[in-house]
Amino acid sequence: MGLGGCIILIAVGAILTFATDWDMQGVNLDLVGIILMIVGLIGVTTFSSIARRRRVVVPPATPVVDERAHQRRDGYGDGYGV
Repeated sequence: MGLGGCIILIAVGAILTFATDWDMQGVNLDLVGIILMIVGLIGVTTFSSIARRRRVVVPPATPVVDERAHQRRDGYGDGYGV
């Protein structure tokens, strides 16, 4: 469940808790709304902690030094001056 799903759970829970006055036999909609809001908040905190862990700063790569570029080319050691 992503961040959007968690926010939707919080919104639906708030609507059920604060904006409705329905009475259903056997179901307490205020309690259902509070449970949905708590689950949504747990999801937001879990998502944000996981997203924070994914943001790893990678140090810049070390330059590759070619040892052959620093050798002296006199024409005799590499086979071209024969």
